[in-house]
Amino acid sequence: MNKLIFAFLLLLLLPVAVVIIITPMDSDKQYVFGLLSIVLLLLLGVSKSHLVSVIMVVMSFLMSTRYIYWRATETLHFNSVIEAGLGIGLFIAELYAWLILVLGYLQTTWPLKRKIEPMPDDPATWPTVDVYVPSYNESLDVVRDTVLAAQCIDYPRDKMKIYILDDGKRSEFAVFAADAGVGYITRNDNKHAKAGNLNHAMTITKGEYICVFDCDHVATRGFLQATVGSFLIDDRLALIQTPHYFYSPDPFERNLSAARDIPNEGALFYGPVQQGNDNWNATFFCGSCAVIRRSALEEIGGFAVETVTEDAHTALKLQRLGWNSAFLSVPLAAGLATERLGLHVIQRTRWARGMTQIFRMDNPLFGRGLKWQQRLCYLNAMLHFQYGLPRVVFLTAPLAYLLFNQNIIASSASTIFAYVLPHLFLAIYINSRMNGRFRYAFWGEIYETVMAFHLIIPTVLTLISPKHGKFNVTDKGGLLDVGFFDFHIVKPHLIVAVLLGLGIAAGIVRAVMHDYFNVDPRVILLNVVWASLSVIILLAAIAVAKETRQVRKTIRIDVKIPAIIHFASGISARTETLDLSMGGVKLITPDDRYQRDRIEEVELLLQSGGVCIPVSLIDADANTIRMMFEEMPLEKRRELVRVVLARADAWITPPYPRDRPLHSFASIVRCVFELFYNTWKERGQKRKSAKSAGPGEAT
Repeated sequence: MNKLIFAFLLLLLLPVAVVIIITPMDSDKQYVFGLLSIVLLLLLGVSKSHLVSVIMVVMSFLMSTRYIYWRATETLHFNSVIEAGLGIGLFIAELYAWLILVLGYLQTTWPLKRKIEPMPDDPATWPTVDVYVPSYNESLDVVRDTVLAAQCIDYPRDKMKIYILDDGKRSEFAVFAADAGVGYITRNDNKHAKAGNLNHAMTITKGEYICVFDCDHVATRGFLQATVGSFLIDDRLALIQTPHYFYSPDPFERNLSAARDIPNEGALFYGPVQQGNDNWNATFFCGSCAVIRRSALEEIGGFAVETVTEDAHTALKLQRLGWNSAFLSVPLAAGLATERLGLHVIQRTRWARGMTQIFRMDNPLFGRGLKWQQRLCYLNAMLHFQYGLPRVVFLTAPLAYLLFNQNIIASSASTIFAYVLPHLFLAIYINSRMNGRFRYAFWGEIYETVMAFHLIIPTVLTLISPKHGKFNVTDKGGLLDVGFFDFHIVKPHLIVAVLLGLGIAAGIVRAVMHDYFNVDPRVILLNVVWASLSVIILLAAIAVAKETRQVRKTIRIDVKIPAIIHFASGISARTETLDLSMGGVKLITPDDRYQRDRIEEVELLLQSGGVCIPVSLIDADANTIRMMFEEMPLEKRRELVRVVLARADAWITPPYPRDRPLHSFASIVRCVFELFYNTWKERGQKRKSAKSAGPGEAT
């Protein structure tokens, strides 16, 4: 739409919007207004048009702003200092949520679905690329396949150089680099952590573009051909970011059964959020799976070292100098998710601290070089990580009335319902419509509640003193032999859940005896419902701390590849794979020879030729044979990486079904039920085991 026409329409509708926001209504009229808005929303929802989505976003904005205006003008009257403190605190938390909602709409309403730009026909004209794989304390097992996968990238050999940037100064890494035929760079100190490591490498290498992979991110063969083309048509493009795709389950997916069938925590960011940022030319660098133009980096003095989130800060610096950024929503690499909730908390705390540092030290609202849309996109990213305190306020607010009889919203229960319900309904419905394939309704509450208590102190301290704190590395590649409950991580959650339980019990007693206590039972009902929802969210968050075993070290993919089984007697038999991983293979049993003849090798018949891999038998029957790969030379392992991890379409999966908010909420309730049921079941099994072991063995 022409900008002039858009501005004219905006000016024309502004008085209408103001009237909608500020017109006072009693509860009956507000109920009718809210109900009509919901009916109109549902009627509009029949259409899948993007223009209709934009209209619905405007409706949600007006309804939520009307709610905030009502709260500010009608409900902030208190009888005591304590009520004033708690009430204003709650209102500030709501203001924060409203701001994030509005900024989120700005980011996600107009996603840019960028296409792959083809490379020139003549590879001789392709630019040179340095591939960096920074590492500090990760094991060679984790780094090895990343390097081998990088070698499988389809790009002219003389145009691409791969380097291991070893801040751990480990001799086995140097030996591996020499054996694999890649560069090895280390340095005398670890100044500025990962950013310093990358900057040091920039002083040694000369490629026109720099591609960064975290040491656990294996690239697919098409990575550079899918990304570098964009630079060739835009001289001011500084970086192109691709999604961080994880082939191992994160703590939510592993510990909550319902989370295995829904988009993971990062799907929203690496979907609508980054696509929306791209539309406003505000794509963030995420530290890995990205290509950056060297000349742009040199112009800003290299990767940013002032904060612990060097990636987003580097992107911000580039944007300030007028460079462009892009996001290609195609999973072209895959890595390991955090294995345990404790590691997840450490990683996210670093992100929160880093974004808070940028907010204080290089605030996007100030300084030159950014358009207002870019400023707001960056601002939303930084404010997002301040959710700890508001989230805790929302969880605990009903306790003020239930346990201490403090009225922190000066209004009747009926009026509160009349204003808050349409505001929440519209926000949930529209977010589900626009982003439902990437984040199911209410699951954001779980993700944030898990982290909320842990973020408050680091973010507040960083706001006060942004230069303190250091970079910490997230451990990857570990296994978990025995499941356990991480009590330490969810201790604050448990305490608040108990308090809310007490509050609900007290509320029920007061509601039943409302004449004796002289209270309005409808106010009690409002707070009991609020507290009950808080308890459900808290218990689901607590359930994530019930760590399940993690014994699989490598991902297994279902793939059919012709294969030959080589027996010790010299006889061979043709068959086909059923699944394959970096650790072993499952094959169709060709005959019963496996019962009397030892299997020595399996030969995978690839298009590029056969790869023979030594194996040992795990088990076999008339239908399948499962075998584990033995140690193999690097050449063979590289071929295996090419088949298992580096295929061009390795991580492209069908989209998730559209979100159904009620079904989504039911899945959260199921997680809570399973927390109690599985705990009860495990204790029963332990008691049975103790009894069957006998008194002597049990002791």
